[in-house]
Amino acid sequence: MKALMIINGSAYGLDSTYNALRLAASMAKRDGVELTVFLMGDGVTAAMAGQKTPDGYYKLDRMLGSVSRSGGDILCCGTCMDARGITAEMLVPGASRSTMEALTDHTLEADKVLVF
Repeated sequence: MKALMIINGSAYGLDSTYNALRLAASMAKRDGVELTVFLMGDGVTAAMAGQKTPDGYYKLDRMLGSVSRSGGDILCCGTCMDARGITAEMLVPGASRSTMEALTDHTLEADKVLVF
């Protein structure tokens, strides 16, 4: 099954972003699931490497790393990155800059689309 998860929420302002990445990590580990996570809007901030959060607080960059290590693809809206001054070099390993055309392709190919 091909699944597409679109995340729009800011990195640490919304629980929905955290919960979406929890679900993404779980889905990426499942046999037979091809997962693509597409970060849009403020969601692209979740893919910034080297985030510093208080001890005991969740770390979204590490959660995305888990998705990538389990075979999930992590794509970031290039226009959204530009609007926030984020470059490809600032992204976590496994995340890459992408386009609306790629999102369109993944949407049309997906069996399931989840939007957070």
